[in-house]
Amino acid sequence: MAIRFLIVDALNLIRRVHAATPEDKEPQHTEAARNATVQSLKRALGHARPTHVVAVFDGEGPTWRDKLYADYKAGRKPMPEALRAALSSYRKSFSELGVASVSKPALEADDVVATLATKAAEHESEAIILSTDHAYCQLISDHIALRDHFQKQDRDRGYVQKKFNVPPEQLVDLWALAGSASTHIPGVPGIGLKTAAKLLHEHESLSQVLEAAANMSGKLGNTLRENSDRARMSRELSHLRRDLELGWNLKEFSLSPPTRADD
Repeated sequence: MAIRFLIVDALNLIRRVHAATPEDKEPQHTEAARNATVQSLKRALGHARPTHVVAVFDGEGPTWRDKLYADYKAGRKPMPEALRAALSSYRKSFSELGVASVSKPALEADDVVATLATKAAEHESEAIILSTDHAYCQLISDHIALRDHFQKQDRDRGYVQKKFNVPPEQLVDLWALAGSASTHIPGVPGIGLKTAAKLLHEHESLSQVLEAAANMSGKLGNTLRENSDRARMSRELSHLRRDLELGWNLKEFSLSPPTRADD
């Protein structure tokens, strides 16, 4: 049987639905948002028709990115306390759909999702990541797909090329140069996405851009030389880990046929 593995970026789904749910007094608002999230996940299961599925949450505690760069995700709106307190009820509702919820201490969901998808792809299984987070675009390949559930859009290589003007393989180097506002990854001062893409068209990778910067004249060359360490750090922050030892077996995430058929 062909494996079709749906990997849900749980907080991305939950927070998007929560933010779109009409405001009401608590706990009614949180309850309405939870019910809407469950219905949204049901629709995703109906669309993807997976054989296996898992919802991945962020682990508790500072991550390696927080330790590498103190301002990582600085300024991001914190999760509402009522929603944070309700996360266990979300996990319970997901379980009732046959969807296991997982997390690992001190690890972001991003790296766990990337590792699960990569391991599935290495065995020529199909992995579908459910998220609106552009960070996952770097994983897109013949065996890894990215689904924007809210826009009903499958993000493929053509989507990445059109939006960023580089293929998925160059995205991490693009963000190393241009930074990322959503995660507060700094990049190189004064370099935006357009300039970063141009540099990568000419030199293919961050390492080659920095090597060429030794002979670049003018402000751009000076900026690259002065911020080479910052660019390398930004690349490390942007790159999703794909080699974590998670200790899970794919069989744990098998979805029973009755749930899979429930639209």
